[in-house]
Amino acid sequence: MDQPELSRRAAEVRTRLAHIRGQVADAGGDPDRTEIVAVTKGRDRLTAAAAVAAGLCDLGENYAQELLDKAPGLATVRWHFIGNLQSNKVRRLAPHVELWQSVDRPRLLREIARHSPGAGILVQVAARAEPGRGGCDPATARRLVAEAADLGLHPAGLMSMALPGPPEAVRRQFRQVRSLADELDLPVRSMGTSGDFTLAVAEGANLLRLGRVLLGDPAAAPG
Repeated sequence: MDQPELSRRAAEVRTRLAHIRGQVADAGGDPDRTEIVAVTKGRDRLTAAAAVAAGLCDLGENYAQELLDKAPGLATVRWHFIGNLQSNKVRRLAPHVELWQSVDRPRLLREIARHSPGAGILVQVAARAEPGRGGCDPATARRLVAEAADLGLHPAGLMSMALPGPPEAVRRQFRQVRSLADELDLPVRSMGTSGDFTLAVAEGANLLRLGRVLLGDPAAAPG
């Protein structure tokens, strides 16, 4: 591994991380109690290692193969799976994934319970049903939370991705997820990505999934 390049990238991540924590505080959140997951989708292993060197323990991947390619060289990482997940990928991912963030259907729950007993999961709630976007409606989310507990899994919270729109419309979507999490007595609210995380924090997010704003543009990384 290119040590000078690793050190350079880690320093950049630390600088961005400090700025993000300031933005979290400005939005009304507690930087010390807001978990940040570095999203390494589309980035090389050196960038993932730089995030770890900068002090981040939690990394997130959208694609099964990318996670499987990176995990062997990053043994201390807590991996989050955050993308649309096919049930047939669960078995291979199970040894590596700490938190399954995109659970939105019963079959997926059953596969996780089979291959990763007792695992932590977040139920993904959709702001609005759209082709190609994951997530379920609130009624289904309630059922999945109950079923997860029955299967011996740990339903820790909800995850959601807001549809683009004016700030107040985005905040309204996050507010609805926060309300549902409160109703279900779930502590984790995974809301907010690079483009809207301050709005998410203002509405109660305590887990942020950050890629570009934290790790930079993947196209800008050498090699």
